[in-house]
Amino acid sequence: IIVMGCLCTDRGKYAALSIAAMVIVVGLPLWWKTTETYRASLPYSQIGELDTLQVTIPPDSSSPLNESPSGSLVIYVIPETSGLLPDGINVYMGIYRTAILRTSLHKEAKMEELLSVIGPKILRIIQTVTFTNNDIKASMSDRVPTGKFTKESLADSMRAFKSSPGNYEITFSLLNPDPKSHDLHWDIEEAVDKYIQPFLDKLSGVANFSVDSQILYYAILGVTPQSLPHVINPVEARLGKKVYIRFILQSCALFFCSTFLIILTAPLYIKDQNGATVQSNAFHSPRWGGIMVYNVNEKYSDNNRFPVQVNIDTVRVMEVFLAQLRLLLGVQLAYVPDDFLMESPANQGLTDWELDRFLWLRTLENIATATTTQTSLAQLLDEIGNIVIHDKIASQVYNAVIAIQAAIAELEAGNLGFAFQSSKEAILASEKAFFDPSLLHLLYFPDDQKFAIYIPLFLPMSVPILLSLLKIAKEFRERRNMAKKKD
Repeated sequence: IIVMGCLCTDRGKYAALSIAAMVIVVGLPLWWKTTETYRASLPYSQIGELDTLQVTIPPDSSSPLNESPSGSLVIYVIPETSGLLPDGINVYMGIYRTAILRTSLHKEAKMEELLSVIGPKILRIIQTVTFTNNDIKASMSDRVPTGKFTKESLADSMRAFKSSPGNYEITFSLLNPDPKSHDLHWDIEEAVDKYIQPFLDKLSGVANFSVDSQILYYAILGVTPQSLPHVINPVEARLGKKVYIRFILQSCALFFCSTFLIILTAPLYIKDQNGATVQSNAFHSPRWGGIMVYNVNEKYSDNNRFPVQVNIDTVRVMEVFLAQLRLLLGVQLAYVPDDFLMESPANQGLTDWELDRFLWLRTLENIATATTTQTSLAQLLDEIGNIVIHDKIASQVYNAVIAIQAAIAELEAGNLGFAFQSSKEAILASEKAFFDPSLLHLLYFPDDQKFAIYIPLFLPMSVPILLSLLKIAKEFRERRNMAKKKD
């Protein structure tokens, strides 16, 4: 009986030790592995190098004259005695990537002398049709202190939508407050095809544009002429639900409201800050859209029968909206010297060199935005260790870094089109990674909830094992003490 009791005791000890060993060797590592926060590896070193990257665009004068790729400029030099240009005009800028420079030339002059004469003049042309430091700072106004650029460039940046690889939705709205008195007609489809669509076709590589129109009846603004700057809120409420969901859909919506105020006795005129009447009788709100007041009381006499049919002058309206659309999309005006003659783009709304200038600035803005996003994301993930980093997020981060490096390389090579497309891919991948909802799954998981889960799981199992180990250790010490006493 004593022998059997000893055997049972030894078997209990061995079982307790085996269970403890299994828990320590297998259970704890398995639990640690299955409950750890998965964090895929990220290119932290490459992201850190993005802040030190510099974009250098070397001039290249070796392109053939019959070729004018995107981002290039062909300058023809004519003698000062030429009558090709009007008096007082020394530079002519066409709608394409060409310019004519009139300057004094001498056949006997050496190349160094010619370059010293025309070099500064060519520099003036390049600075006019491309971008300056102020333009770059203005396009990055969200990341540059306001004191770093001029008032004009800051205004251009504040009114324009920031670069977005998404969709732009342009809505032309005709507000008719009194349809019983006025029957308004506008051929908006023909006007858009003639004035707006050529401009959007030029920018087809920048983003996707969709155009629609609507007529809102009994749309009363509900504001006095003195409070006209606050007219956007009541107008926006009538534009439909798209104005409220445009950011949820990740599409940038431009809403153009062609507002017609029918006031028979007192037409409404818009004045600027100096009190002068605005010729276009229109104004725009930065990053929102534009409003035009169209007075129709002068279109008919008191003998007319109601409703009076009014045909809207779409040419006048579209000229205003096209100018506002350029400003809202960030196509900045070029400030030219007095001796420059600029050819009007007419119905195209945009010259080739203006498009190149726009792409240059948008590319640099995309690169800066993507770089800032990647740097912020890497810093956030490095500081907070319990954020889950899935392979999908890591792949997007790698793609963004590769796209940024490719955009810079294409810029330095002079490939403006490829550089812009790479910058779009970079900003799209970086924003997808930064705003991925899976990053927040365990971020706000409190530690007290972890204890509430783990204690009921491990306490019933660990207490018997610990008591058995303590008992075994106590018996082992007693046996060792007894052995010492016998010795």
